[in-house]
Amino acid sequence: MMRKWEGGDPGVANQKTPTSLLLTPEGTFHSFGYTARDCYHDLDPEEAREWFYFEKFKMKIHSTSDLTMKTELEAVNGKKMPALEVFAHALRFFKQHAVQELKDQCPSLPESDAIRWVLTVPAIWKQPAKQFMREAAYKAGLVSPETPEQLLIALEPEAASIYCRKLRLHQLIELSCRAPANGAEPPQPIDSSFRQAREQLRRSRHSRTFLVESGVGELWSEMQAGDRYIVADCGGGTVDLTVHQIEKPQGTLKELYKASGGPYGAVGVDLAFEKLLCHIFGDDFIATFKAKRPAAWVDLTIAFEARKRAAAPSRSGPLNISLPFSFIDFYRKHRGTTVETALRKSNVNLVKWSSQGMLRMSPEAMNELFQPTITHIIQHIDALLKKPEVQGIKFLFLVGGFAESAMLQRAVQASFGRCCRVIVPQDVGLTILKGAVLFGSTPGVVRVRRSPLTYGVGVLNKFVEGKHPREKLLVKEGKNWCTDIFEKFVSVDQSVALGEVVQRSYCPARPGQRRTIINIYCCDTDDVVYITDPGVRKCGTISLELGDAGPARGRREIRTSMQFGDTEIKVTALDTRTARSVRATIDFLSN
Repeated sequence: MMRKWEGGDPGVANQKTPTSLLLTPEGTFHSFGYTARDCYHDLDPEEAREWFYFEKFKMKIHSTSDLTMKTELEAVNGKKMPALEVFAHALRFFKQHAVQELKDQCPSLPESDAIRWVLTVPAIWKQPAKQFMREAAYKAGLVSPETPEQLLIALEPEAASIYCRKLRLHQLIELSCRAPANGAEPPQPIDSSFRQAREQLRRSRHSRTFLVESGVGELWSEMQAGDRYIVADCGGGTVDLTVHQIEKPQGTLKELYKASGGPYGAVGVDLAFEKLLCHIFGDDFIATFKAKRPAAWVDLTIAFEARKRAAAPSRSGPLNISLPFSFIDFYRKHRGTTVETALRKSNVNLVKWSSQGMLRMSPEAMNELFQPTITHIIQHIDALLKKPEVQGIKFLFLVGGFAESAMLQRAVQASFGRCCRVIVPQDVGLTILKGAVLFGSTPGVVRVRRSPLTYGVGVLNKFVEGKHPREKLLVKEGKNWCTDIFEKFVSVDQSVALGEVVQRSYCPARPGQRRTIINIYCCDTDDVVYITDPGVRKCGTISLELGDAGPARGRREIRTSMQFGDTEIKVTALDTRTARSVRATIDFLSN
């Protein structure tokens, strides 16, 4: 059961809480979500400079190319803190919140080992980001590193996909514009569909708790074995696309094309608004205002968020965005002129000044803020639909918080409504959460996945004249070897079944060796030959703790088994001589 969050903004749903975290000047936890945002807003400007306020920080993990355990995040006021600490604070809060909820309903619940935790991440996140979330969960005390199986990492569009196939017909809104079948009711006009969607969302918000249904829904009865569908998970930070095929009668899913997407979430609209403000008032002023009046900046973003959610393709009247008094006052002191004058001089025709202290944005101006992000999403779905592996798509499910936007719904419907059935679940913002619960109870539901990259190791092979370049020649004990050969474990976009194992054997270089480190390399393409080829990069290490070999009896051989078909890459190892398991770990964060 999921409880609604307390707080929130007038006219904005609060089934979800914003990714906002407030820490004291000493770095201890204060609050999360709406509470954190409102407390930070109420701080005295001088005092606020000492506190740590982070918002929308999840995306930073995806955008950081060299993510490590020491990566730092910057608070709104410029202060820095290790990202691992920030995420651990947020996860610890969720743990306390969830455990309390469970204890209220089941007082006898034993806390340790009784709960399986599921953390959802975007499918386009790479291995380091997934490992980072796992490490943050360990630090937050969700589970112990000794019982890693108690924590599952779920991919967000997969979770949504698992939930969508269980939808009942009254739980979805169809936006397609295909001709009706013989004798069927003509489809409703699109605007009526949007009104119906919003009304259903409004009704669902009145209930305080929501039950996750686990039965197979009516939509499932319309689906046949081999049916293919796309889930477009449009969230705050990213858009994730995944393509699944249904396998009946067992009801498992098979991924047809590696997960794709990009940083095209709703935050893109916020950034476009910030860019507009910079154009009107100057980059330097906006940067100074954010640093000197951080709470007022948060106020301004809240005002824009409410207007952003009210934007619709059919809207004809302007949208008013209140400017905080401190913004108007600060601008006058900083520039020696009024906000109204700045607006006039900027030549932004679609935004006017209202004497009530508001920016009046015409529908065209709001549309321009949405357009770049929506265009990216449409182009991405279109490119995916053109792939040979993705022909014959029957449904397109639009999920995630941004999917509530009438602007996005209209654009997706107009672009793809004639080639497949475009469906929006009624509780679109909670689809991933509910799907994650279902995934937690049956983690094997996605039977086949696609590898997002080519993975392998560097090895020595016998040198072949005319085939191998001379600079790769290594003479060792009188034999000619070719260095830096890329030996593949798995290729990009290769189908990998759950539980499928890639095995390799390694011999310690010298007797008595207690530890072996093997470098892992990855690449976006399949045609790689050497680990020095362009585009190949070292992405992680496998560490084998060999321990004591015991009495020497011939050469020692360690057989490693790697699994690439799960949401995380896993490794185990065995000493073939003793048949004992060897402690094996895989690390993508220490580069």
